[in-house]
This record gives sequence, structure tokens and C-alpha cells, in this order.
Amino acid sequence: MATFFGKEIRLPGAAQESEQPMSEDMAAMLMTRKADQKVIDGEDIKKAAEILTRYKAGKANLENRIVEDELWWELRHWEAIRGGRNGYSAVPGPDGRPGRRTDPNSPEPTSAWLFNAIMNKHADAMDNFPEPMALPRERSDEESAKTLSSVLPVILECNDFEQTYSDAWWEKLKHGTAAYGVFWDSGRENGLGDVNIRQIDLLNLFWEPGVTDIQKSRNLFIADLVDDDLLDRQYPELKGKTHGSVVDVKQYIYDDTVDTSGKSVVVDWYYKVKSPSGKTLVHYVKFVGDQLLYASENDPEYRDRGFYDHGLYPVVLDVLFPEKGTPVGFGYVSICKDPQLYIDKLSSNILENAMMATKRRYFASDSTNINEEEFLDWNKPLVHVQGELDDRRLKEIVSAPLDSIYVDVMQMKIEEMKDTAANRDVNSGGTGSSVTAAAAIAALQEAGNKASRDMISSSYRTHVKINSMCVELARQFYDVSRTFRIISPNTDGYAFVDFNNAGLKEQFMGTGADGQPMYRKPIFDIKIRAQKKNPFSRMEQNERAKELYNLGFFNPDRAQESLACLEMMDFEGIDKVREYVRQGQTLLNICQQLQQENQMLKIAVAGPQAVAGSAGSGGEAAPASASAPQEKPAESGLAGGIMKAQTPMTGYGERLAKRSAPSMDV
Repeated sequence: MATFFGKEIRLPGAAQESEQPMSEDMAAMLMTRKADQKVIDGEDIKKAAEILTRYKAGKANLENRIVEDELWWELRHWEAIRGGRNGYSAVPGPDGRPGRRTDPNSPEPTSAWLFNAIMNKHADAMDNFPEPMALPRERSDEESAKTLSSVLPVILECNDFEQTYSDAWWEKLKHGTAAYGVFWDSGRENGLGDVNIRQIDLLNLFWEPGVTDIQKSRNLFIADLVDDDLLDRQYPELKGKTHGSVVDVKQYIYDDTVDTSGKSVVVDWYYKVKSPSGKTLVHYVKFVGDQLLYASENDPEYRDRGFYDHGLYPVVLDVLFPEKGTPVGFGYVSICKDPQLYIDKLSSNILENAMMATKRRYFASDSTNINEEEFLDWNKPLVHVQGELDDRRLKEIVSAPLDSIYVDVMQMKIEEMKDTAANRDVNSGGTGSSVTAAAAIAALQEAGNKASRDMISSSYRTHVKINSMCVELARQFYDVSRTFRIISPNTDGYAFVDFNNAGLKEQFMGTGADGQPMYRKPIFDIKIRAQKKNPFSRMEQNERAKELYNLGFFNPDRAQESLACLEMMDFEGIDKVREYVRQGQTLLNICQQLQQENQMLKIAVAGPQAVAGSAGSGGEAAPASASAPQEKPAESGLAGGIMKAQTPMTGYGERLAKRSAPSMDV
């Protein structure tokens, strides 16, 4: 594949420059293979199960961390710290036995500082929901790119991508990684098929340990629990056979009792191979237990081309804080669990001391005969005793209150968490008493959102990969035209557009010097822009628009200086402002030109006398010569015109013309 001036020219049978072709023996074997010959069989399924077991063992620590992080997110971290239900820890110890028993009388406060930090970051992400836009690399693809820019948001909307985006951001913030799956679902649209985008749980995803790019993994597995009766209904060949599970999928610690006895683990296995031409092909196998359900290499339609033409695993990872030696990262729970731990421990000790100080206790001598029932019952006014009472026989236990420095230490840990999570008060909407203007609040929030903008930018890069996969799936499978309802950019309504892959497929360019046909593959660049949903952002944009109006940016007489100023500015929507200013300048020029043409037409219609009159009126009146004859004043315009039109006129006509002239003396 060669690239010339933004075009990718593919020669059939040519190997890619970055990939090595396979051996001649392997190529000959693939070329002579029968169409109905099965490549994947039971032995391959057994080998895949062994590989899957190794991959699961390699991510055991990650799975334990994810399960524990989920407890912190659910405010059940005391179960992970020092106890769980029934007095035992929810997380087993190193020997696999339940953790140590807890003190049921010890207070276990669960402050939500960590929860609040994650919630605010999620709100920032949803305020900047991404919107894709396709840009062509050459002029001939402009129309296809324009249609694609309108169709891609509709494809995402049909997949309820806003909900998927929200769920993925919770996973990204909690555990450090969100996994998106971009698949082709042939059962959608009544069998027509369509793109399927969904969020994948990291506990169900398995890759080769040690790789940092999931696309470089030798194999990729996606496991899912499916009811046995549904499997028997979808795959009749499984009836009467033992499904089994090749791997035990790690489970979260649920509030409810989850029964998995009637379910089986269905595995989607993706792997990459080399074609005889050296192209990387991605193939797909679906199996449960040791039973093969589908294999793309056994399907003549996909055997030589791969299951997906783009040659990539249909999984995209969105990483928050990356780690070495793994394609996933860590999230805010890993960063903030330590300050959250000591905040709750200090709060527990402070509360315990407060409870001890507010509950009165006494030292009682054995020689003092006190009726304990009456003493402990505060509803009885009298307490009977035998003998004398003094401080030596009954004395109150006084608990010394804690010093305020311990409360200050706890507050310091709270401030530490705010700084660590970049979740200051201004990010939550709180400001000082001196800041009341909406524009000032928005400016403070934007200044404090540097960390959020960085995280959102990384998600936009992930979103580019997701939409690129959607384009490639449309290029491969959108053979039949389908209708999309799109938002019309020029009106407030909507429009309908028919879309297929005719403008996306490889196009014949002619024959090369060696006689081989050459093809051009349309390439599109995906750009992501944010759909601003923050009310303060909209208010800031409205204030900016009013400020530009008051400064005269939209005054056509000042268009040139306004354009010069806009060249030095940068804000969202500046291109539209430039367009409006240029339109005003163009309209002013047209109006001035029409005025000049109108004036010239008036002069041409009036004749030479009007020209002389206008020339004389334009300058200072010259003094009349004494010898110059005095001209008779001309008649008024209307009367003079009528008289000229009806020359020679009768006396009655002359009097009628004079009466029709308006009198300026009235």
C-alpha cells in the first residue's frame, strides 16, 4: 500500500511495507486448501482454553484490585479495611480464609470524599460529550465526508452511546481503564446488520500479559455468562451436550445473591494471522466449553479476507493513568484510597471519644450497696442505697476530651484528598463571597479544570479510534442503502439522507506500468468536538457575543479592523463570527456599489442641464456680472415638466399646470 498526495494506492497481491510475507510453503498450503475444509477444530479450542487460562492468571492482581476498588466506590471500604458482613472481612486474606474479625462496637464512618471527587470528574466528562466530524484528505471525497459527518452521530445515537459513554467513564475514573467494543451485529435491523458499540467489563477481557498495546496481543478473549437454555435455543447442536466453562470469571461482591449455576461461559476469541500477501488478518472464533460454535476461518466468505477488513481487534481501551507493562491503568480510587482511609480512621477515633465523653460512667466500690436497676433506670426518681455515699465509694469516670489538633489533622487529610484529586471547592460550584458574577465563576471553573480537560482529551483520542472503526465497518458492510434522519445545518428542522458504502469502497484508478490495476481507498480524518452542556459555558459564550456586539465587531463599517482583531483571538465558534463579519462587509460593499450606480443612472436620465446644475451647486456661487443678462427663473420641476411635455399649450393648460405645482410658502 503506497500513499501519494493523500491517496492510498493498493496493488493486489502486494505486501505491506511494515509486514513480512509468510513462507512459500504456507502460502501454497493456503492456496490449495479446499473450500469446505475446516481450519479450526476441537484441538484448537483446547489450545485456546489453555491460552485463556494463562492470560487469566496473568491479570489476577488486576482483578483483585478492581473488586476491592468497587467496594471503596460503594462506600463499603470498611469491609475491605478491617471487616465485612457478620464481623468478617469481605476480601479474603492471603491464605484464602476470611479476614480478621471486627469490633462490632467500634464506629465505622464512611465519608464520601472519594465518591465526591469521582462524581465531579464524571460530570465534567458529560458536560463535554464528544461529537465526531469526518474530514476528507482530498477534494473528491468532500461530499462523502459531509454525509459521513452527519451519519456518524446517528449511528452513535442508535447505539445509545451517551449511556455507554457515561458507564465507561465511571469505569475509567474508578479502575483507571474503560473498554469499548465496536462490533458488527448481523442480527440488527431485521437481519440487515449494523454497528454495535458497547462497554466491556475488564473482568471479562483477557489479553497477553506484558504487552502495552492491546492490538499487539497474540490473542484476545472476551468472556460472557449466558443462560444454558438460551444457548440451546440459539445453537440447536448444543442440546444434550455438557456446556461447561473453560474459565471462572471473577465476580464482584454483590449486595444480592447471584446464582450462576444455570449459566455457561461463552468465549469470543480473536486472533491475528498473516495472509499469503503479508496482510494482517483478524479472525474470530466463538466457543463454549469444548464446543465450537463459529469460526471465521471455517467460513469461506471470511477465510481469506479476515472477519474484519480493518485487521484490528474490535476493542478500544481508554486509559486514565497508564502503567508500564500493561495496556490498562489505575484510577482515582488507587490514588485517593489512602487519604480516605485515614480520614475515616481519624473520624472513627474522634467519634469514639465523643461517644465515651457523652456517656457517663462511674467507679463504684464493692462496699457500697446500690440498687443498680434503679441507678441505671433514668425514669425512676429515687435510687436506694445502703450506707453512706461519698466520693470514695462512688465516683464519676471523666473522659479527657481530645485536643483540637486531631481535628486539624483530619481536615489536613481532607485538603490533601482535594488537592490530589484536583477537586477543589470551585470545581464543585463553591466560590468565595466576593465572587458572584456568572462569568467570573465560569472563569474560575475553567482555570481549575486543567486535570479534567486532560482526561477528556485522552477520551477524545479514544473516540477517534471508535469512530474510525465505525467508518471501516460501514465501508465493509454497508452494501445496501439505508436512510438516516440528520439535523439539517441550514435550517432548524431535519432532513433525510441515503447512505451506503459506494463512496467509501476502493475505487479503480487505472492500470500501472506493470499492467496491474491500481485502486484508491478514500481516507477520512476524524475530528472530535465537544457538545457543550455546561450552563456556565453557555452563559460565557452569550456574554462574549454581547461584548463583541457592543465593541462594534458586527458593524460593517469596521469589518476590516474586526477581522484583524479576530485573527489574534481564539474561542469556540470564531469561524462563524468571521463569516458573519465578512458577510456584513460584503453586504456593505454591495450597497455602496448600488448607490453609486443609482446616482449615475439618475444623472444619465436627468441630462446635461442636471449635470451642470449639480456641478454649480457643488461649489460656491460665482458673483453675477453686471453686464450678464438676468435669466428668468425656471418653473418648478413638476409644472415645468408638464409644460415641456405639452408644448405648445393652451392657456387653460398653462393655468392647470401652475395650480398643480405645490406651494412651498404654505
